[in-house]
Amino acid sequence: MILRVLHTTTYRYQGSVDMAQHMVHLSPVDTPCQHVRSHALRITPEPAARSQTTDVFGNQRTFFSLQAPHETLSVEADSLIETRPPAPLPDSPAWRAQSWERVRNHHRYRMGAPYDAASEFLFASPHVPRDDAFAAFARPAFVTGLPVLEAARALMTRIHTELKYESASTEVNTPALQALEQGKGVCQDFAHIMIGCLRSLGLPARYVSGYLLTQPPPGKPRLIGADASHAWVSVYAPVPAGTEADADSANGAWFHFDPTNDRCGWGSPGEDYVQLATGRDFSDVSPMRGVIQGGANHRLSVAVTVAPPGELAELQAAKA
Repeated sequence: MILRVLHTTTYRYQGSVDMAQHMVHLSPVDTPCQHVRSHALRITPEPAARSQTTDVFGNQRTFFSLQAPHETLSVEADSLIETRPPAPLPDSPAWRAQSWERVRNHHRYRMGAPYDAASEFLFASPHVPRDDAFAAFARPAFVTGLPVLEAARALMTRIHTELKYESASTEVNTPALQALEQGKGVCQDFAHIMIGCLRSLGLPARYVSGYLLTQPPPGKPRLIGADASHAWVSVYAPVPAGTEADADSANGAWFHFDPTNDRCGWGSPGEDYVQLATGRDFSDVSPMRGVIQGGANHRLSVAVTVAPPGELAELQAAKA
């Protein structure tokens, strides 16, 4: 599948901003389930300085600074991505022997144990504390001896079924525990809750930001800018001895779970997903953040469109 993603962020300031520095995570990366054919980041006004680096989690991030007064700022990420269907979760006898308790024990500290980079995703992070409330919610899904991937899928389904997806029910900084307590939220909340549940049981889990191809209601055209960013979770499990590993790890693999839509897969939840970045939680992969001097107040607008490139071109031509 070929997908084009347009992600436009616009700030309109009340009063002029004299100087600004920003960091964005808007560049997709190649993964076992996607290939970046092209990517362009257009910034208006033109930055005085700009650089792209790879962060500690392997994400592509862009820093830019503006040294001249400005009253608006527009950042448009335009990406063309080739996606592939993910492999299903493995279900061989070797993988079924990977109980969640066995994976938990693998990551427990013991003297002389070899280093496993996935262990850094066991600990509390700014948006995901360690709390008994997460463990209590997770336990019904984690039956004794259950294979780790089967348990993670059961937890994903529990979140999808028992929590209500409700737009505008939370803010970007709403604590995950509050979203769990109120029983509703959006994809970011569901991802943080699932990560908190997994970490509370000693299982590494990370936050994944990206996009999902959505379908307009029957009989309605696709609207430019009406989509939104998406978030889901990936769970790490050591690869059993004698089993071929996934391309993203020498010793283990990351399996993707989307509690918002109750979908999962090896390398991605589905062919209609585009991955942007991974981190401990949202704070590591915020699409755009920065500091400014001046501009007392601002209005923020974000427009995202995910569509096959031909369809998007037709929509743009019709809009023009």
